[in-house]
Amino acid sequence: MRSVAAFLRALAPIVFIGASLGATLLGGCGLLPDVVDATAGWTPNKLYSEAKDAMNEGAYDKAIKFFEKLEARFPYGRYAQQAQLEVAYAYFRQSEPASAIAACDRFIRLHPNHPNVDYAYYLKGLTNFNEDLGLLGYISLQDLSERDPKAARDSFDAFKVLVSKYPESKYTPDATARMKYLVNALSSHEVHVARYYMKREAYVAAVNRAQTAIKTYPDAPANEEALFIMIKAYDLLGMNDLRDDAERVMRKNFPKSEYYARGLNTALPWWRLW
Repeated sequence: MRSVAAFLRALAPIVFIGASLGATLLGGCGLLPDVVDATAGWTPNKLYSEAKDAMNEGAYDKAIKFFEKLEARFPYGRYAQQAQLEVAYAYFRQSEPASAIAACDRFIRLHPNHPNVDYAYYLKGLTNFNEDLGLLGYISLQDLSERDPKAARDSFDAFKVLVSKYPESKYTPDATARMKYLVNALSSHEVHVARYYMKREAYVAAVNRAQTAIKTYPDAPANEEALFIMIKAYDLLGMNDLRDDAERVMRKNFPKSEYYARGLNTALPWWRLW
């Protein structure tokens, strides 16, 4: 017991010195100089100018920081709202679609009547459009039935708002052209899934997806194949009346369909071909 007590008495000064040193260090932290912000004292015009220069140089991270500082320091200035749009564009160019779309949504929510809100809708649609280029361009080896077309649908919705609310916008012609492309791509996606179900002999599911394509995208070129799939699926299901109805619709809308030639060149009815 005496040895333990002696040890504790010897240890006490060391503990005291350590505690005192720690307190001194913590207290001295307040004496350290703050990191100097090189932009301190910059005017809104200076911040905006430097941010635009960074954008032009492709330094999007730097530009975003400048734009965010501009909005934070001068939230009610004439540059603040423009900075919000510029941030969205910088994220878009930096291939950060989630951040770009969030910035567009924020601008639309905060400034629904802003003169440049049409650009926010256009940029949102364009970001989603580029996000799903694999679907639109048909250049990917990934099975389309495994790909979620949400980005394409979101892109179409943003362009649709732009075209309907701002028909005179300078972005409307391009948005309209992209909408047509999206319709064809989305319809082709539905038909591709229907074809996938046919190969798996899931005929009811194939009919449902083909009907979805026809009802949702009534003018899309892929509807020719959608009707063909419906006819074949109904035939394999033994639903002859529905098969004949689908054939009548197809002959009316696609009188020169290549599927007729395929069928007439064989001994089997054309809808039995695959």
